[in-house]
Amino acid sequence: MNSDQIKGTAKDIAGKAQRKVGEAIGSTDQQVKGALNQAEGKAQKAVGNVKETYKDVHATTRKV
Repeated sequence: MNSDQIKGTAKDIAGKAQRKVGEAIGSTDQQVKGALNQAEGKAQKAVGNVKETYKDVHATTRKV
C-alpha cells in the first residue's frame, strides 16, 4: 500500500462523513463539498492502485 492509496482512502471516508453530516443538518453546501472530497479521494486511491500495479509488474518483469 502506498501513500496515495492511504491518503485517498482517508479523503474518501472524510468526504463521506462530511456529506452525511450535510444531509443530517440539511446543508446542501456540505453535501456537495463532501461528495467532491469523496470523488477526489477515490481518484487519488485509483492513482495509488495504478502505481502499485506498475510496481508489481515492474518487479515481476525484472525477475524474468
